[in-house]
Amino acid sequence: MVQLTEETYLYDPSLLLKLDFHRSPANFKPFISAANPGEPWMKVRPLKDTDYDRGFLQLLSQLTHVGNVNRTQFLTRFSQMKASGDYFVTVIEDTRKNEIIGAASLVIERKFIHNCAVRGRLEDVVVNDTYRGKQLGKLIVVTVSLLAEELGCYKMSLDCKDKLIKFYESLGYVAIPGNSNSMTIRYDEGPTLKRNATSAGSSGTVGDSCQTVSLDFSS
Repeated sequence: MVQLTEETYLYDPSLLLKLDFHRSPANFKPFISAANPGEPWMKVRPLKDTDYDRGFLQLLSQLTHVGNVNRTQFLTRFSQMKASGDYFVTVIEDTRKNEIIGAASLVIERKFIHNCAVRGRLEDVVVNDTYRGKQLGKLIVVTVSLLAEELGCYKMSLDCKDKLIKFYESLGYVAIPGNSNSMTIRYDEGPTLKRNATSAGSSGTVGDSCQTVSLDFSS
């Protein structure tokens, strides 16, 4: 008898079902969300401890140097992240191929400022560059941005390269004065994430070639 190995999520996947994608200024055509990513074979979910075998590290290598990370190292780091409760690595899976095709990390920073508030950082955003026209870049970034708000962050920050500034602006991020490569969304100053009432949206959106290639960060 074959014994199935139980898989473990990095965080509670039900959190993703609470996200209201209409709150984002992102212009999805057609409208998609973490719960309904646009294709029946596509799934947005937390990282699993079994994703070592689904090409998660190979995907990250499209973004930056990963190194020769073995299974034991992967599982050890996964366990450390899960135990801390401050890491929300989110992935997009092509269930037809059992392969991870997109990922982004929300890292929670615990502060003394703002009444011991928490801040989010967006890290390690990457999408398989063979999946074009699926809006996956926008999908994964908006997912973790809304997740940061759901978790009570007072703001979400990122550092990006010059070529991606307009992309992140289209998703609601604002450049920090004096440092154009540092951008934030604030959740403590009113409705920063504006309601997108229709999937038609507004003009000035970024083309799919920017949305679905690897989104590399300077950090």
